[in-house]
Amino acid sequence: MLNHRTDLADLPYFLAIARHRSFRLAAVELGVTTSALSHAIKGLEERLGVRLLNRTSRSVALTAAGESFFAAVSGSYLTIADAFEGLNQFRDAPTGRVRLNVMSHAASQLIGPVLPEFARRYPNIELEVSVNNRLIDVVHEGYDAGVRYGGTVPEDMISQRLSAEMIWVAVAAPAYLDAFGTPQHPNDLLFHRCIRGRAGDDRIFRWDFDRGEESLSLDVPGSIIIDHTDAAMPALLGGAGVSYMPEIMVRSLVKEGRLRLVLEEWASPGTAFHIYYSSRRNVPAGLRLLIDLVLELKPAGY
Repeated sequence: MLNHRTDLADLPYFLAIARHRSFRLAAVELGVTTSALSHAIKGLEERLGVRLLNRTSRSVALTAAGESFFAAVSGSYLTIADAFEGLNQFRDAPTGRVRLNVMSHAASQLIGPVLPEFARRYPNIELEVSVNNRLIDVVHEGYDAGVRYGGTVPEDMISQRLSAEMIWVAVAAPAYLDAFGTPQHPNDLLFHRCIRGRAGDDRIFRWDFDRGEESLSLDVPGSIIIDHTDAAMPALLGGAGVSYMPEIMVRSLVKEGRLRLVLEEWASPGTAFHIYYSSRRNVPAGLRLLIDLVLELKPAGY
């Protein structure tokens, strides 16, 4: 027997599973358990008298009926959801839930510094920040937005700049430079121990250097490869080798004398941090408030 009120309540569950083709990812997006999703979908299918999903232990696929139903209701549901989201602007205390996928550099230099003020101003908005340097499909993974360097933002996303352009520098601990000498030219790095990293697409990160009309891009050597700055910092400070980082991340350590800039004349300009999100729906109020706060406080300049 159809129960339209119950069916409408279960509709977000079906739509999330249909978008992700995954109970796990849908559960993360909705903030519920996979067992709750399974129970809701089973009840919905029983009431409708139609199987919407074919599921195994490893995969989820829409049936023909499920594909037809998803196509018919998904657009209308997003319009309704956006209408409810729009009511936030009329509330004294905005509410909601925002999920961000943020690269490690941006987590520590851009998003992290504004979180105390965000929590003070908007205590009823739940903000979840996942730190991940890999380039992922933020929509498919259930995030409202991602933060990456501008040159890596997917072309089909709406993108907004949030910081000044990053300046990349080579740095090392005094103990390392005292033991192995200080490089005088970028090519000297080919004979040094370097702490290397991986880009978001899994490639080993190349080190770019510019001085006047000269530009070099080096595949430096090194037995240590770390894809997260926080994990690399102890090795760098301990004298494991030379590293290549945004200047903003090592500024205070250089000032304290715990690190030294290497090849100062060869610093390389990079892109700024950008936030990006799908163009298929309105921006959640909580996300817009976070963007506005970052632009107000400018933790990474602008």
